[in-house]
Amino acid sequence: MTKSSGTILDDAKRRAATAEAQDGPSNTGSAIRVLTADDHPIVRRGIALLLSTEPDLQLVAEAANGHEAIQQFRAHRPDVTLMDLQMREMSGVDAISAIRGEFPDARIIVLTTYAGDVQARRAMQAGARAYMLKDSVERELLETIRAVHAGKRFVSPEVSYELAEHVAEDMLTATEVRVLQLIAQGKPNKEIARIMSSTETTVKWQVRTILSKLGVQDRTQAAMMGLKRGIIAP
Repeated sequence: MTKSSGTILDDAKRRAATAEAQDGPSNTGSAIRVLTADDHPIVRRGIALLLSTEPDLQLVAEAANGHEAIQQFRAHRPDVTLMDLQMREMSGVDAISAIRGEFPDARIIVLTTYAGDVQARRAMQAGARAYMLKDSVERELLETIRAVHAGKRFVSPEVSYELAEHVAEDMLTATEVRVLQLIAQGKPNKEIARIMSSTETTVKWQVRTILSKLGVQDRTQAAMMGLKRGIIAP
């Protein structure tokens, strides 16, 4: 289960209220500079409030999609970037790849609602140094930022379990992923064959292979498993 954006904001407000009660100004001269990229304004606001309570952390920029994340990274060169995965215009994984391609030392934390092993593997392969879920923001985010800044890596326990659960399984090929996407859209084999410029016989064989690799019995289960594991996007 995941927290709502409102809950993240509530957690941040509680921390901010506690911080306001403490004496002494914050020293941001040597603070860890953070960029956050998320298409939900409430999530960004909640993260901003969380960071505002910590004297060693400073939010330097925000982005609402992958393109903005790249632009803001170039402009501010943050120490740590918080990156959502499902964003409009450009996905988080694509943004991670682009940023790391231009700035190999970029330290990026994925902050998402998706615990799927395939999506996590893609993000880490793209260059993310940590992968955590939004429902663990209050208890893990601040220390994860500090750990990643120090050169460490982190994966949420729920995601680690999913990765270990499927580590020995055969991955779907790019073609099989595309077929699975079309299955999830409700396309019959004949239509999939037309879209893929293939034959219906080939598609039938590909569907059987997909079911076998995912360990499911039918097309509906395959689509559900593909979404759960992050093989295909919702």
